[in-house]
Amino acid sequence: MRVSIITVTYNAETTIERTMESVAQQTYPDIEHLVIDGASKDRTVEIARRYPHAVIISELDQGLYDAMNKGIRLATGDFLCFLNAGDKLHSPDTLSHIAQAASTALSAVEVCCDNVAAKGTIGVLYGDTHIVDAQGTFLRPRRLTPPQHLTWRSFQQGMLVCHQAFYVNRHIALPYDLTYRFSADFDWCIRCLKEGEKHDMKNVYVQEPVADYLSEGMTTANHRASLIERFRIMAKHYGFLATVAQHIWFIFRVIIKK
Repeated sequence: MRVSIITVTYNAETTIERTMESVAQQTYPDIEHLVIDGASKDRTVEIARRYPHAVIISELDQGLYDAMNKGIRLATGDFLCFLNAGDKLHSPDTLSHIAQAASTALSAVEVCCDNVAAKGTIGVLYGDTHIVDAQGTFLRPRRLTPPQHLTWRSFQQGMLVCHQAFYVNRHIALPYDLTYRFSADFDWCIRCLKEGEKHDMKNVYVQEPVADYLSEGMTTANHRASLIERFRIMAKHYGFLATVAQHIWFIFRVIIKK
């Protein structure tokens, strides 16, 4: 199983090295690391080039999600994941554990099926996330936790799986919708899960942290605009009335927890 890690960067000289190092330290052998840089004006590319394992492309783009689409087009792995500057794979064995979870899941299906051709293909591999600060220090586990059984309907409860802990079969990795500026990743995860369901693919939970997520990302910096986009995305996929009802429940849940 080949894994493509896609790192999108722009003027990320203060955070890129931590990400590059975490990929370089992996014990798993079959990794493709694509660094898609938006023509940074600082030392981002210079730092990334210290790591010979990576393929680095630095050129102008139309923003974060356009660069991510470029990464999808270039990726050759069986599965792909986005690990942006400042984010890390949780441990040097993370990709080995993910590959082992995939192998175990497929073997279990094969054993229970008389017809090997009926064996399901994995659509998404996913796990837990830890939140870290700008120095990479652990702060807390992510508040939303992944369900044991993930479907596209799961995201009606919010983004239960962090983008950096979401490994998608490349054959169902659809392009990001560039009409969303801040929450295209939320929409993308739902659409990829829908696409996998069309092909009877199974989703596999890797029951351990697989990503360390930098707490101050673009969505955090544009929190209100991101929430508005997420409402629009939920209404598109789950219906307007259902989304309104879900948000009333979100507000009630916050109140009763105070």
